[in-house]
Amino acid sequence: MVFVWQCVLPADRLLRSVEMGFNEGHSLLKHLFRAVGNLLKLFLVVLVTAVLITIGLRAIVALVYRGSTYTVDIVPSHRVAIIFGARVYPNERPSVMLADRVATGVDLYQTGKADVLLMTGDNSIIEYNEPDTMKSYAMKLGVPEEAIVVDYAGRRTYDSCYRARHIFEVSEAILVTQNFHLDRALLLCNALGVKAVGVWADYQRSTGYSRTSLSYSRLREFPATLAAVFDLIRRPTPILGEPLPIFPHE
Repeated sequence: MVFVWQCVLPADRLLRSVEMGFNEGHSLLKHLFRAVGNLLKLFLVVLVTAVLITIGLRAIVALVYRGSTYTVDIVPSHRVAIIFGARVYPNERPSVMLADRVATGVDLYQTGKADVLLMTGDNSIIEYNEPDTMKSYAMKLGVPEEAIVVDYAGRRTYDSCYRARHIFEVSEAILVTQNFHLDRALLLCNALGVKAVGVWADYQRSTGYSRTSLSYSRLREFPATLAAVFDLIRRPTPILGEPLPIFPHE
């Protein structure tokens, strides 16, 4: 009996040890799951807050600059119209959206609303050249070469507005781009010293813009507007160079 009791006693202790270990492990898992749950809740709060701020900024910018957008027929005349770049295909053919921007700029020139068209776009690599494509297309539509100025370092809307003021010494302008992009362009140019109004360039919107491209462009404007606000706070300096005033004798 003593022997049996001596055998049972260690087994009982072993079971209790296993039970205690199990309880400790279970408690640890509970704490771990609770911590992960709290982190997920915090992440969701931050995410929702960021989304609401982004949507709010976009709505505010659109509301503020609603009164600064016009059609070609009624926009106030300015000496310079800034045409923003967009996608160019490998065969140097402008995308539908870019073609609309250039065509709208041409209409501004031909109706006497602008004297000079500043074509600003990306030419960061030799094989890709938005400004020259824009210039060629405008000339095909009847604008003389001397009425066109090209900016090869307009990689972003911020860069285009900054360079328009500091390189080409533009103080007032008509901005030409699609409706979804125009608010942000107006925000940036006005904040960077170019007193600007805008004209929508949506001639082929109902028939020429793909639904996917248009949806992507609209959605992109939400984070892009937030990035624009941060740029205006930080004021990074884009690629510059020697001043090239459009009207050097003034």
